[in-house]
Amino acid sequence: MQGTQTIRFRRPTDKDKDPKPAAPVKNKHDGILQDQIRRTAKLPWSPSFGFALRMILLVRVSAAMYSNIDDCDEVFNFWEPLHFLDRGYGFQTWETSPQYAIRSWAYILLHIFPTAIANFLAKDQKRTAFFAVRIFLAALSSVTEVTLYRKVYEKVNHRVGRYLFFILLFNAGMWNASAAFLPSSFAMYAATLAFAYSIIPSSSRNPQRTLYVTLLFATGAIVGWPFSLALAIPFVIEELFVFSGDKVPATARSTWMINRWKRLFGCGVLATLIFLPVIGVDTLAYGRLAVVPFNIVKYNILSSDRGPDLYGTSPWHFYILNLLLNFNIILPFALFSLPALAVTFVVDKNRLGVFKGSSEESSPFSILALRLAPFYLWLAILTAQPHKEERFMFPAYPMICFNAAVTVYLVRGWMETAFVAATKSPYRASRSSIFSTFTLSVLTTTTILSMSRIAANWKYYHAPLSIVNHFESVELPHLMNPVVSTRRRTKQDDELRIDLSPIKDFNLTLCYGKEWYRFPGHYLVPEGVRVEFIKSEFEGLLPGHFSEEDSVVASPWWIRPQTRAIPQDQNDLNKEEPSHYVSVSVCTHLIDLDFPSHPSSSMHEPRYAVQNDIWERVECQPFLDAQHSPLLGRVLWVPGQKWRSINSWGDYCLLRNRQLVADKVEKIKQLEMAKQGQ
Repeated sequence: MQGTQTIRFRRPTDKDKDPKPAAPVKNKHDGILQDQIRRTAKLPWSPSFGFALRMILLVRVSAAMYSNIDDCDEVFNFWEPLHFLDRGYGFQTWETSPQYAIRSWAYILLHIFPTAIANFLAKDQKRTAFFAVRIFLAALSSVTEVTLYRKVYEKVNHRVGRYLFFILLFNAGMWNASAAFLPSSFAMYAATLAFAYSIIPSSSRNPQRTLYVTLLFATGAIVGWPFSLALAIPFVIEELFVFSGDKVPATARSTWMINRWKRLFGCGVLATLIFLPVIGVDTLAYGRLAVVPFNIVKYNILSSDRGPDLYGTSPWHFYILNLLLNFNIILPFALFSLPALAVTFVVDKNRLGVFKGSSEESSPFSILALRLAPFYLWLAILTAQPHKEERFMFPAYPMICFNAAVTVYLVRGWMETAFVAATKSPYRASRSSIFSTFTLSVLTTTTILSMSRIAANWKYYHAPLSIVNHFESVELPHLMNPVVSTRRRTKQDDELRIDLSPIKDFNLTLCYGKEWYRFPGHYLVPEGVRVEFIKSEFEGLLPGHFSEEDSVVASPWWIRPQTRAIPQDQNDLNKEEPSHYVSVSVCTHLIDLDFPSHPSSSMHEPRYAVQNDIWERVECQPFLDAQHSPLLGRVLWVPGQKWRSINSWGDYCLLRNRQLVADKVEKIKQLEMAKQGQ
């Protein structure tokens, strides 16, 4: 009927719904390096930030618990001053004398917080504080490494990021450096974070990048090690002269350059503010104005009759051999990264996107070359120095891994290009397993070699740490408790907790002779046991004890007054100081290394371990005789007795002075009887 209204029911359609913006699809090939086959295929698995952090943290904490202390400088210049702040005594080197002030108390003070937590949880166990500091350092390293991995994954290439992650995870060099209490390790943390943020191309639209990178490089140099600032040179060149992420017409270049220079200069001025707390803490600690970074540079570079050469020099190839030891096949890949980039420019140019040669923007090849340059620059600078040490290379360790990961990816790209050219079929190339087999073989080989090297360090050289643990956990309880009648720990002894605090009443003295440079620090020696050095064939300057007098003007609570006192028995010429030795006759215990297969002795280094009428062997553990072992046998470890037999071994021994300790044991028994009588 006319005028009749009807109602019709229908389902709502998509047109009736409120339109919602589609989530942007992330381009899998928007990094500096771009895959050329199967661009639409699903990417291989790569760990998320959280999963990668858990994995690397697990390995780094293992390193904190089980890695060796490879450098006596770590013990005497950092662990001992920290122990002095924490416990009030320890060894002092000339570097921490106010007269020279080339070690920063501000840097050492940063590590007092994990010791405070450990002391709160286990007040009477210094060993806990030692491992708390190491775990703290391992956590710092883990965060910086994972940050670098994710930045490379997002900004360079997914595959490169994945390769970098696995190289970092199992690398023997990173195992050693990550938990080391050294300014060069701290510089490594800061430089790794700085390098991670510098992966992003510099752009006028992203001034935060310049600020973050500048502050991080400056922190590593000022708080840690001033020479690590050399790693920032490629970043500075990019900021001042390279378009990088900007597209700049010819008419705007002057304005662009002025703005870039102003931005970097402003960030640099802001970064100098980091000096203020560092100089403040060090000045309070030393009792005089102390600019430690300048003092370090002055001593190492500007001194004419002094300097690091007093402590030994090495040939030019020292770092090449050392890096081969720690990085195995990764080192050739890292060294080949820039040549590999040049080859890619010729045979696989599209790997870095289509570049039309515009004068208004930077070539992606030049941008990536700047990312690869820090390792080459660092290696060249350190190689030119006569005095060389493994720890000096630490700040560039993650960059070595990055360079190697890039090379592995570029070589894979050449293989893909050659395969496509030979078969005329990108589809067959995308289905081939040749390329993944290549990368897997590289990562598997370096992992096996690194794990073998890590195991070798433990099996061959861990005795110095194991022996002091035996001294605390077995020998001292044996002396303190007459019930424990055997020197070797049993399951029943494990359940027996003995209070070691009375040990201070018996004046035990643990001595080191020729093994002075393997002393692991007072944190691993119980309270009440004094550590001393006896004369050996070494004729340089050994550390002395921090002053035990409280006559110096008081300092803030976190700086002990002795840090302001100028010791009269220290010098910066590495001249021997006789007052730092004690007579061997006062030593109740002695740690010594003996090589039964190749014995040697001298007036100052007799074979104490075979003087059975004076010294009793409490515990001896195998220690590699590197001089009489084959090269392959001493740098790698393989399971099995046959592999062990190709090496020569020594005995790393804890020795007990029979007569002196017998007197101490008698005192202990009398004390125990007196306590029972009460």
